[in-house]
Amino acid sequence: METFCGSGYLGSQFWDSNLTLYTDNPDLTPCFQNTVLAWIPCAYLWMALPFYLLYLKYNRRGYIVLSMLSKAKIVFGVLLWCVCWADLFYSFHGLVQNQSPPPVYFVTPLILGITMITATVLTQFERLRGVQSSGVLIMFWFLATVCAIIPFRSKVMASARQGQITDKFRFTTFFLYFSLLVIELLLSCFKEARPFFSPFRGEISPCPESDAGFLSRLTFWWFTKMAILGYKRPLEDKDLWALNEDDTSTVVVTNLTKEWEKEKSNLAQMQVKYSKKPETVLNHTDEKANESDILIVDNKKPKEPSFLKVLLRTFGPFFLIGSFYKLFQDLLSFVNPQLLSILITFIKDKDAPSWWGFCIAALMFLSSLVQTLILHQHFQYCFVTGMRLRSAITGIIYRKSLVITNSAKRSSTVGEVVNLMSVDAQRFQDLTTFLNMLWSAPLQICLALYFLWQALGPPVLAGVAVMILLIPINAFIAMKTRAFQVEQMQYKDSRIKLMNEILNGIKVLKLYAWEPSFKQKVLEIRNKELNILKRAAYLNALSTFAWTSAPFLVALTTFAVYVTVDEKNILDAEKAFVSLSLFNILRFPLNMLPQVISNLAQASVSIKRIQNFLANDELDPNAVTKDKTLPGNAITVQNGTFSWAKNNGAILQNINLLVPTGSLVAIVGQVGCGKSSLVSALLGEMEKEEGEVSVRGSVAYVPQQAWIQNSTLKDNILFGRPTNENNYKKVLEACALVTDLEVLPGGDQTEIGEKGINLSGGQKQRVSLARAVFSNSDVYLLDDPLSAVDAHVAKHIFDNVIGPDGLLRGKTRVLVTHGISFLPQVDHIVVMVDGRVTEMGSYQELLKQNGAFSEFLRNYAFEDEVEEDDITIPDEEEVLLAEETLSDHTDLADNEPIVNEARRNFIRQISILSDGEPSHAMSTRRRFTEKKPPENLVAKHPPAEKLIQTETAETGRVKMTVFWQYIKAVGLAVAIFICFLYCCQNAAAIGANVWLSDWTNEPVINETQQNTQMRVGVYAALGLLQGLLVMTSSFTLAIAGIGAARKLHSALLDNKMHTPQSFYDTTPIGRIINRFSKDIYVIDEVIPGTILMFLATFFTSLSTMIVIVASTPLFAVVIFPLAFAYIFVQRFYVATSRQLKRLESVSRSPIYSHFSETITGAIVIRAYGRQNSFISLSDNKVDENQKSYYPGIVSNRWLGVRVEFVGNCVVLFAALFAVIGREHLSPGLVGLSVSYALQVTMSLNWMVRMTSDLETNIVAVERVKEYAENETEAPWHIEDKKPSEDWPSKGEVELTNYSVRYRAGLDLVLKNLHLKVNGGEKVGIVGRTGAGKSSMTLCLFRILEAAEGIIKIDGVNIAEIGLHDLRSMLTIIPQDPVLFSGTLRMNLDPFNKYSDDEIWKALELSNLKKFVSGQPSQLEFECSEGGENLSVGQRQLVCLARALLRKTRILILDEATAAIDLETDDLIQMTIRTQFDDCTVLTIAHRLNTIMDYTRVLVLDKGKIAEFDTPTNLIDSKGIFYGMAKDAGLA
Repeated sequence: METFCGSGYLGSQFWDSNLTLYTDNPDLTPCFQNTVLAWIPCAYLWMALPFYLLYLKYNRRGYIVLSMLSKAKIVFGVLLWCVCWADLFYSFHGLVQNQSPPPVYFVTPLILGITMITATVLTQFERLRGVQSSGVLIMFWFLATVCAIIPFRSKVMASARQGQITDKFRFTTFFLYFSLLVIELLLSCFKEARPFFSPFRGEISPCPESDAGFLSRLTFWWFTKMAILGYKRPLEDKDLWALNEDDTSTVVVTNLTKEWEKEKSNLAQMQVKYSKKPETVLNHTDEKANESDILIVDNKKPKEPSFLKVLLRTFGPFFLIGSFYKLFQDLLSFVNPQLLSILITFIKDKDAPSWWGFCIAALMFLSSLVQTLILHQHFQYCFVTGMRLRSAITGIIYRKSLVITNSAKRSSTVGEVVNLMSVDAQRFQDLTTFLNMLWSAPLQICLALYFLWQALGPPVLAGVAVMILLIPINAFIAMKTRAFQVEQMQYKDSRIKLMNEILNGIKVLKLYAWEPSFKQKVLEIRNKELNILKRAAYLNALSTFAWTSAPFLVALTTFAVYVTVDEKNILDAEKAFVSLSLFNILRFPLNMLPQVISNLAQASVSIKRIQNFLANDELDPNAVTKDKTLPGNAITVQNGTFSWAKNNGAILQNINLLVPTGSLVAIVGQVGCGKSSLVSALLGEMEKEEGEVSVRGSVAYVPQQAWIQNSTLKDNILFGRPTNENNYKKVLEACALVTDLEVLPGGDQTEIGEKGINLSGGQKQRVSLARAVFSNSDVYLLDDPLSAVDAHVAKHIFDNVIGPDGLLRGKTRVLVTHGISFLPQVDHIVVMVDGRVTEMGSYQELLKQNGAFSEFLRNYAFEDEVEEDDITIPDEEEVLLAEETLSDHTDLADNEPIVNEARRNFIRQISILSDGEPSHAMSTRRRFTEKKPPENLVAKHPPAEKLIQTETAETGRVKMTVFWQYIKAVGLAVAIFICFLYCCQNAAAIGANVWLSDWTNEPVINETQQNTQMRVGVYAALGLLQGLLVMTSSFTLAIAGIGAARKLHSALLDNKMHTPQSFYDTTPIGRIINRFSKDIYVIDEVIPGTILMFLATFFTSLSTMIVIVASTPLFAVVIFPLAFAYIFVQRFYVATSRQLKRLESVSRSPIYSHFSETITGAIVIRAYGRQNSFISLSDNKVDENQKSYYPGIVSNRWLGVRVEFVGNCVVLFAALFAVIGREHLSPGLVGLSVSYALQVTMSLNWMVRMTSDLETNIVAVERVKEYAENETEAPWHIEDKKPSEDWPSKGEVELTNYSVRYRAGLDLVLKNLHLKVNGGEKVGIVGRTGAGKSSMTLCLFRILEAAEGIIKIDGVNIAEIGLHDLRSMLTIIPQDPVLFSGTLRMNLDPFNKYSDDEIWKALELSNLKKFVSGQPSQLEFECSEGGENLSVGQRQLVCLARALLRKTRILILDEATAAIDLETDDLIQMTIRTQFDDCTVLTIAHRLNTIMDYTRVLVLDKGKIAEFDTPTNLIDSKGIFYGMAKDAGLA
């Protein structure tokens, strides 16, 4: 090197320690400056170039027009090249002048010149490839500038020292060179305009990331705009950016599907290779496999395509970039402990020049800064991979679910498949975050141990042993916690299920006065649930103890062993604090490793499940051909044999069928003979075992059970086709929908709830038919569309749509029907028996044959009158209910990933709680499925009739009062005590470290330290005290949290039991259930954990500041600016992140509800060929959700970079002030202060996150409080007004001037009634719908309170006694029989008042004895939810048995309508006549024949008494009653 740099006038030596290190004014030799410093940037560029060019070759984004910026870069680049080569030519000139400059003056300008011109050319190449901002070049210009600063300083100092400039030419060129570098660096920081012809889609609000410059991406500066917006006002959907092209479902799912298909075809090829012996491959293809071939094939189980491989190939490369960053970050994390060791050595050495210290401080800051930037880049890659994984898995499962066979569909329920999408896809998303820990944790552990060994030698092994011992303890705690979680989920499940039933049957509970019994049942389950939580709290306290004390215990054993093994071992500051900082690095990988492994295990189960689902058989798209029909026929089936699953026995055999184009063919036959299966076969939905099926033209299909989407009625009919108003109106008229539209609140824009919840069965069927008619297809397959509608509507539809003169005349129609009246009008009839076609022909021909068809006619002749269900007017209740429930359950998923596994499973179970019950209009359980109708729904209704108020979503900051409410629930004293415990534990921790710092400063005498035993003892005591305090505080906090949860829940439950019925009429049940499920869950489990983390990080950060200020008081100066910066960033983050989480959870449920809707309607979607539009609809829903999820991830990165910068500044200032005050600082104190500073970054970051989580979750307290403070009904018992024991003895009921309304502000429903019923009378109450019949019964029970007037029973004013005293003395048999899940005994006698004999007697009288005694468990027979496992008639009889048991003097019978068969009705009437002979009976009658023998009949009309007399008198007076009796054929 010396020869290279030369000697003499221009020469210098390469290195001179006296010049560089041991001086107060350091400098580098000219030789070093001209070689190493000048070459560093060049080396960097040349090494990066090949990889970068390769990258540019494959990534093209269009080209960028030559701008002023580009031109400036070229000009200055060329100037730089000129300046460098000017130096080169000047050296040649020197040669000519016989000065012979050293070789370095030729080589360096040459290299620099070539590099500068390369950089300039590269700038232009990037422009042509569409690079707006180049990271590679920014780094290059930055390095070049930094490396030029030192020579710049040297030259200035030398000329100042000598008073003159020696080498004027080179001095001038260097100044030019330096100025041009600075200009280039500045220019490279600006980004170019967007590329021309870029494949950039024209979104309304594109994501600024795609346009952001290198520095902006590095620091996530591009997100700042949204952070500011979110701070100014709550974010809304319209504020969100579009997804980046590469993150959209279309791109991601396409890539995954492509790889999956590739994997399947590769496997198929391999199996073809293996399954044939090589020589037979050459033979004829149609040759049957001979025996040896078959043996080979059978031995080898066919390999399944591996979904894991496919995922790795699709997402691996992108994820690897993140892993690469992680590797760098891991290596960098060990730089600071080494620098700390150098810093402590520097403090010890009082002669060292102080600039060393400043350099160390600067390096520490730089190292932390680079670590922060790299770490967040790594996380960004991981989270984006996770996000893409979730989109891709959701998409591929959705696509698969549209093509799987029906047999495959049966093997996995809708719920299970939705689980694949939600739980399993979510598991992958959570796993990617920490997947790199699999290799990173062992790497970190090995490196830490290596450095520890270097510092302390073998005693390190003692510490390692403690760590290894702690791993199984942690694993054991984790396993137990998981077990507790599962158990607690089960209790929670049953509690929510019970609450759901209670709320659905709340009216019945009030009528029977059964609330206390059910409240007790809920509290029993709740106590078990809280006991499990308490046991989990003990465990958590233990695990927190292990987690905080681990580093300390490891340090303690290591130091104790180190000083006791050999007296000569001296524990100085350097060893102690460097070891401590290394132990702190170890903490994270040791705790994460077991967690990642358990996550991996779960993910592998998920992979299996997804793989099995994707491997399901698909429908054969060629099962039905389009072109092979015989001339003149639209449908041809030849020798068709069909089954529902391969090898499962044929359902349809030997079918031959020709349907002439344009004809109407009816398929008839007994129930279960295969009519619907034949239609399915024509659609290609069955497995075709042999034969040919051909259908010419497009197909429209009307299934037996109408499938209705959750969208407007009009959208359901259009089904994605363009509107044609003319046709549309014709279709509505033909399908008899015009009258329904007048009744529906929003006409054809009415939002239909999920599964058509707010339409009656007949309406749904007609909408389904209208969809088919509007599609204007060639072939119509109609599967019994007339069964759900009543007779006159069926006739209208047949005449106007299906029949010879209907809208579909001239089209090919295949009609499955039970309706006999239409058969004479069809062209052909196909008769089916047991899966075979037995007869075909016209009506007349078949009658003559006297075969199966005539038998069918005889069977069905009397069943042709079909009632249509009552039209139910959809009130907003149904729609909003749906909106509530599932959004509730999906929000749970938005917490931190790993914790919520079991929790999520539960949510999914609930969300799919009910899947196969008959949907009767008000069945709210139905709506317990995920649904979120558009928010604007409510606006469509005229404001006057708003029954259900929209629930307000919380936005903006949480009020302090909410925190105060929670503190009150916890107890103020307890809250203060918890904070005191945290102060103590941090004091103990500081104490231990201060003691350690003091110990390291102990003077060394004869190469040993004194009092080591005492030192170790005190250190251990302080450390263990800290551990115990941690355990106590964590346990106290958990128990206090459980206490608060218990208080809040019981207040809520208590209030809900006392809330008047009117509240339940106007509040969707989903909304109340939401309080009991999601909000209580948050209060039980999320809030205490969040508070724990918040307090821990808060006190850690606080103690760091205290320690640093105590060691270097100067630090107090910078605390305020840093705190200001921190709080500033935190406020922006919390506001934005909170709202993004809300948006994300709101947009998540539609994905799953749309999915379960698609699965149920898959056949219809396929029949109409609408798969693609449904796929894109699903993709859009996923993208909508990711649109709020992605900014959520980025907001965490944005925050991390900024908050950690504050932390890095703390490190910088702690080190800086230590250097400044080193004269009076001991090495121990410096070690203490800086090692504390190095830990602060993490606590600061988590503290902000916890603040955000706490604000997001504390709202649950507010929501629960709101519903725990609703107004209540009158008290259940009023002690001083209790009626006598035998009241009512006579059963007289008297109404005086009685009026009532449902709720304040509504009209009266009963007006000024005067009425007296004598004891023992039987009174029938009749009137048209809405006359106020049911209201009257509700008034007797005070479900409705009087507006004016009074009701007396046996002379007692019922308004003055307690509600339960009144209700328990009346008996009602309600219209809808409501049963609760539990034993039959509980359903009859929840308070265990009656003996078994009395219950059996009641069952005998209500005709249930035979059924019950036939059950193995008899009275303990389990009724399922809502009594689903009993028939409607049996349920009605159970209600009768309840009445017989109570046997009060007054019985109210609200007669059941069409739900019940005549036989049961007669039974009930008979029993009442005999058993309640001496009681007062009030019957609300729908069938007049039941009350013709009653004492008197009360006729209500518009809320007033129209007639009240004996039935015979009323008929004679020819009034309203006479008219009703005449209609019923009784007069």
